Order: sequence, then structure tokens, then C-alpha cells
Amino acid sequence: MSVTVTVLGDDGDTLVETTRGRVLRDVLRENDCSPYTRLTARANCGGRGLCATCGVRVREGSAPPTHWHDRLADWAGYPRLSCQLTVDDDLVVEIPDKRVWGGRE
Repeated sequence: MSVTVTVLGDDGDTLVETTRGRVLRDVLRENDCSPYTRLTARANCGGRGLCATCGVRVREGSAPPTHWHDRLADWAGYPRLSCQLTVDDDLVVEIPDKRVWGGRE
């Protein structure tokens, strides 16, 4: 079954169709909406939930957090780890500005 991920951006929104149950990080990367900056695209944990560089803000359709970092981020209002989110329903996400890790391309 197909679901839609809407990525909010300064240059307009990007709609991505994907299959239910996929990891959000992978869906974003495959569709040129990487959550990483130039630096963190090479220096990240590979989706294991350790480096916190793949954060996104979930605006609509949030799945309940299961990873400890994701639960804490959700509770505190911080970006959630896209590597720990599965796309089970339609989602609307925003990739926050990550100036600490370098500018987005």
C-alpha cells in the first residue's frame, strides 16, 4: 500500500510516494531530500540512531516514537530521528536548518 511523505521546503513542497513500513531516512535520501548536510552526509552513524544528524520535524501524521532518543525528542519538541521513524501513514515533515553541521545544499 502506498503512502505520501510531504517534505516542506523553502523552494516549495516535495511529495514522495513510498510503500508503508519504510524507514523515513531511506525514503528521504532516495528522493533527493536528504536530512543530512554536506558534512553529515559522510559522517553519520548509518541509521543506527546514535549521531542525531538526520533529525526532521514531523508536522503531521507522526508515528509514536520507539527509540529512546526519538521519545525524548518528541517529548521536548526537538527534531526526531528520521532513521528511527517508519512511514506507516501519510507524513508531513520539515528538515530543519542545521548550521552547526554545515549548510544544506
